[in-house]
Amino acid sequence: MWLLKAAIFFTLFAFSLNNQQQVAVHFFFGTLWRAPLVLVVLAAFALGLAVGALGMVPRWWKHRAMAKGASQGMPAAPGGAAPSQQHGL
Repeated sequence: MWLLKAAIFFTLFAFSLNNQQQVAVHFFFGTLWRAPLVLVVLAAFALGLAVGALGMVPRWWKHRAMAKGASQGMPAAPGGAAPSQQHGL
């Protein structure tokens, strides 16, 4: 397993060494950002992770509330509807 981790690390390290040339990222209203290519790629990756994590938050809160209700003895109803009460055998 360590060999695989070392191979991934050295591959990413070689990628960063090979992509050190300056690039210009043009934003709106004439704004310009100059940075090494590897930094731009890293920033885009980090931004994608952040957007993905923020997109999961509402569903995570819903599942967390359902789990909390289930741990308190409340039956979980599918679709988030109120549980129906059944009488009889």
